[in-house]
Amino acid sequence: MDENIATLKGIGLTMYEAQAYVTLTSLIKGSADEVSKNSGIPRSKIYDVLKKLNEKDFIEVEDGRPLTYIVKSPVEVLSREKEKIDSQIEDTITRLTNIYENGMSQVQAPIWRIYGVEKIINQEVEIIQRAKNTINMRIGFLFEGEGEALINAFEKRRNLKVNILASPICYINNEEINIIKMFKEEGISIKKADIPFVKVLISDSKEMMHTYTKFSEDKRNVIPETAIGIWNKYEDVARNYDERFMNQLGHLLGETIVSSFFKSFMILSTSFLSTPDISLTFFAFNGSSELLNASITFSLSSMISPKITL
Repeated sequence: MDENIATLKGIGLTMYEAQAYVTLTSLIKGSADEVSKNSGIPRSKIYDVLKKLNEKDFIEVEDGRPLTYIVKSPVEVLSREKEKIDSQIEDTITRLTNIYENGMSQVQAPIWRIYGVEKIINQEVEIIQRAKNTINMRIGFLFEGEGEALINAFEKRRNLKVNILASPICYINNEEINIIKMFKEEGISIKKADIPFVKVLISDSKEMMHTYTKFSEDKRNVIPETAIGIWNKYEDVARNYDERFMNQLGHLLGETIVSSFFKSFMILSTSFLSTPDISLTFFAFNGSSELLNASITFSLSSMISPKITL
């Protein structure tokens, strides 16, 4: 079957309607007899076929004897049909997702094993698409194409609060990948951390996914065929992992704050060596929105190491 005919049938035309439209795109306009002759549609059927195409707004009819049938631009017609189909699909996704999530909430022991890199990546993207407020991730490695898929999913959900802790690099097909740089360049919040060879994605403290895989003997490259994802919708478990994540993020942010102030102090100290002891108190919010209160006391004259209290 001609590919164009197959596509037109896929958007709702009958075989004869598709054949007539394709024929008219080359004729531009013609009588029923001309369309019948060039398309192979029986003359006894052609008038009904052209009438239906006119009703569906694929062609126009010009009065006269005989009637002249004029094709409408494929760009105009197919763009319109694509918009209608896209809208219908979006509505269907919304309805079926509500049914699906309601059904999932009724399932006992909501834990599933997912095998295969493609299915794992697809599930991660689906979780991001379902998220309402937050996505927290630990990334110890990436599969081929996974980083790009995650970034694309995050780009479409700019309203989400995204936090990522990741190993600085991983290897894909023996090529070194800078994980931190990859996500930072796209404006996604990511921080370097000591992450083992595991990956965790947590959504809204309600669902999460662990991903595991074996590595080559030199511990550089993943072995994709060994990949397994554990998708978990136990809210208590997800909440526990999310709290641990936020604690680790808060600790790392606290270290960054103290380090930044200490660097500032070292710069100041070169100009104020005779200044008495200085006590500084500063405030910042850690990753879990809890106020960090840090006090630093310096003895500039004797250059004693600062006493830091968190």
